[in-house]
Amino acid sequence: MRTRKVVVVGAGIAGLVAAVELAAAGTEVVVVERAAAPGGKMRQIAIGDARIDAGPTVFTMRWVFDAVFAAAGTTLEQHLTLQPAEILARHAWDATQRLDLFADIKRSADAIGAFAGPAEARGYLAFCARAAKIYKTLEAPFIRAQQPGSAFTLARRVGLTQPSELLGMSPFATMWKGLTEHFRDPRLLQLFGRYATYCGSSPWLAPATLMLVAHVEQAGVWMVEGGMHQVARAFEALASSKGASFRYDSEVAEILTSQGRASGVRLASGERIDADAVVFNGDAAALARGLLGQTARRAVPQPDGVRSLSALTWTMTAKAGGFPLVRHNVFFSNAYAAEFDDIFTRRRLPQNPTIYVCAQDRGDMAEDRDSDRLLILANAPAIGDAHHFTPAEIASCETRTFTLLERCGLTVTRAPETTVITSPTQWNRLFPATGGALYGLASHGSMAPFRRPGSNSRIPGLYLAGGSAHPGPGVPMAALSGRLAAAAILGRAS
Repeated sequence: MRTRKVVVVGAGIAGLVAAVELAAAGTEVVVVERAAAPGGKMRQIAIGDARIDAGPTVFTMRWVFDAVFAAAGTTLEQHLTLQPAEILARHAWDATQRLDLFADIKRSADAIGAFAGPAEARGYLAFCARAAKIYKTLEAPFIRAQQPGSAFTLARRVGLTQPSELLGMSPFATMWKGLTEHFRDPRLLQLFGRYATYCGSSPWLAPATLMLVAHVEQAGVWMVEGGMHQVARAFEALASSKGASFRYDSEVAEILTSQGRASGVRLASGERIDADAVVFNGDAAALARGLLGQTARRAVPQPDGVRSLSALTWTMTAKAGGFPLVRHNVFFSNAYAAEFDDIFTRRRLPQNPTIYVCAQDRGDMAEDRDSDRLLILANAPAIGDAHHFTPAEIASCETRTFTLLERCGLTVTRAPETTVITSPTQWNRLFPATGGALYGLASHGSMAPFRRPGSNSRIPGLYLAGGSAHPGPGVPMAALSGRLAAAAILGRAS
């Protein structure tokens, strides 16, 4: 049957990308979003006159976005201004131990050699080569594939005649174990183990294949003029220019079906929007738990795994001094394993958190400023639907957070009236059925990537997109899921 009209539920990056590609192909598209603006987790918070990114802050895998703009007959440069980052991130363990990673691998190797010795620099170069090989092995047969398939189908796609390619990915080893094959310095194990958190996971439980994240960063990190929220705004404008319409402050109460197929949505207001297909850009757990109606529950299997990381964040305008902040900064605790034990086993805010600071007004050069737009983030357990984080709990974690920053030389002069705190409780309210998990299910175990649902749900005409679907979490991966959902719909059109 011809797909003439599609309702996209959710204006996160996956829903926006799906809307662009469907509208550009001539499909009538209605995007329905419960929030007041596009972006989903790529949200923006207003504090006075300041607009601050309060979600994802790192722009990578530019080729994904170039392809979406090209599909709509335009270019990224006509809609966004990007500046390549020379410094990927600045890392600190105390006031004297600092290490920058650079877009230039050799420059990073030299910095690591000066920081931890020539053996660690050689280990880094071998690690980079391994990460690149893993990525290149998985890009076509898995990352770009319509459905995650199984370990067997992945092996078949890669090629059973190339067992060395499969074994080189170390699919049954943990990321931490894989890293110990390249690094001995505990600080470097911390630094590169942190890449598992990009998927909301523990480096002691995530598969070694996640080392590919290092290659993704080395292929390019860009700073977006105006902040990451501008990416969402650009796709909203592009979809609108192709005829898509947007309905904000409109919550979907039910995904409707007729004769066994998705046939539209019913809003909380009671209004019905009929369609030939529906793209659900939300966490698959919301479907499985019946938040979109009892019929839609059968669209996906019940979640089989551990929720990914949530976060406790402070979004603020403040005076930051004493430390040469760049755009992306990471401050490490002295008890890294205990942080993940607290989160995934004890289910509490970490006693020794690692802290990420995005200084939105900074670039590669540190500079003194009277005020900064800051997002400060500590990892947290995704229990926001079962536990209300009290002011005392949050204050205790805040004390530990800012004590670590001060130990590393960073003093943040902040005020309650210019600070917005978001705990897993609030994240769960923003994204129901997640507990505040920001990345769907954690990538724990070698089979975790195959547990994510693909574009095609179990209900004909209902398609899935977003970080909880294949190929996984993160802005570019979610965007890819939106492309895959649109392709699945357009592939059925006649």
